[in-house]
Amino acid sequence: MPVVGAPMAYVSGGELTAAISAAGGLGMLGAGSAVTADWIRTEGAIAAAAGTPYGIGLMAWSLKDHPEHLEAVLELRPALVSLSFGDYTPYVAPLQEAGIVVATQAGTVADAREAVDAGVDVIVARGAEAGGHGRNAVATLPLLQAILDTTDLPVLAGGGISGPRGLAAVMAAGAVGGWIGTAFLTCVEAQTKEPARQRIIEADETDTVYGTVFDAASRAGWPDEFGGRALRNAFFDTWEGREEELKTEDSAHDLWVEGSKTADPARASIYAGQGVGALTGQPTAAEVLAGFATYRDYLSAALNDGSK
Repeated sequence: MPVVGAPMAYVSGGELTAAISAAGGLGMLGAGSAVTADWIRTEGAIAAAAGTPYGIGLMAWSLKDHPEHLEAVLELRPALVSLSFGDYTPYVAPLQEAGIVVATQAGTVADAREAVDAGVDVIVARGAEAGGHGRNAVATLPLLQAILDTTDLPVLAGGGISGPRGLAAVMAAGAVGGWIGTAFLTCVEAQTKEPARQRIIEADETDTVYGTVFDAASRAGWPDEFGGRALRNAFFDTWEGREEELKTEDSAHDLWVEGSKTADPARASIYAGQGVGALTGQPTAAEVLAGFATYRDYLSAALNDGSK
């Protein structure tokens, strides 16, 4: 299946990663900046247990302070590693020398050109519709077309691909596959907490917002140039436009931390893309992949209609 499960921190652990790979896609472990190297090793072992290929996503900006994350990944030797959001250039060669395919997420054509210069193997055209962190500059289809015109490297498309129709669209445009996260958020194998699951299921395509409010509250260290798309809530509305103040407001930070521990929809950062409206239940990863597998029917129908 031309589906890569996007690496989502605190959602795609070893179980979801393994389930996506077992169902015919490529699962990706989401290694957030706050996890330990032992967490990466433990969850990576779960992902690898079935013997199917899998990947790991790392945030380049955090590797300088957490070189042990890269060491753990090199020990595991997954099939694919995604390095994004920050200066990833020092890490490309060591990973490739270990036999690992290296990808990076690009939110603009300039990002894609930098990726080519850095020597990565795969580019992810991550559009503004996508959930989680990245740029809010260009939508998926315009970005995908422009990047495909820029490079001969394999290009995956991410952002707004909520079902087989979306996958058929990006495949028809020339992508080698979809980089898909939101569709797996409520899978039974995901680490998503129950209150967040219910809020995600209730949400529609207009319920997401983009910004740095949650990063300012978390104080994790995210560069301001990479905001995040998440579900709108009262905390975001209170602090939007006051991000600098929020970075030093301890009471608000504590409120966010408490909300995150319980996945309180009013306070927590529940990252999701604009395709969230398509989620209506809690399927298995295999069921989600089975739905995406029907993209061939839509692609074939479009091609046949075009030939008439």
